[in-house]
Amino acid sequence: MGEQHTTKFPQEVIDEYAALGVDLPALFSAGHLGSRMGVQIVEASAERVVGTMPVEGNTQPYGLLHGGASAVLAETLGSVGSMLHGGSTKLAVGVDLNCTHHRGVRSGLVTGVATPVHRGRSTATYEIVISDEAGKRVCTARLTCMLRPAGATAPGPASAQDRPRTPASNGAGPA
Repeated sequence: MGEQHTTKFPQEVIDEYAALGVDLPALFSAGHLGSRMGVQIVEASAERVVGTMPVEGNTQPYGLLHGGASAVLAETLGSVGSMLHGGSTKLAVGVDLNCTHHRGVRSGLVTGVATPVHRGRSTATYEIVISDEAGKRVCTARLTCMLRPAGATAPGPASAQDRPRTPASNGAGPA
């Protein structure tokens, strides 16, 4: 896991982010969790994202690849595809992930391939197929991401304790 790895990006994507002074490999990396789990993004475009993850170190107590590890790989790949689809003006935020686990894996490397199911203005959905080294399907996942304007930090709804209290609301419900 200590070796350097370079992700293959389309040239137009490299140029778009370079013009903004953005470190593309760092931006579209597996992140801290993915790095801890050994996720490597091999190829990335809005049309197809490919990544690998070792089974070793990502197993549950029975020695099989942990379903949560498959979910991390799937969400990482689908999120990268969604971010590339949205371009430099959008941020992708995962809103739904489902995974169906088809078979167990005890060793080796699994490979995930994310391809778009839907690419719209406000959402992107990717199907992610995770296979073992023999090419057998281990997991099928689907990720939907909301695409938000980059730099938008709209606050969420205030909690009851943050709202100013009025005699009408008394903190006991809506005013």
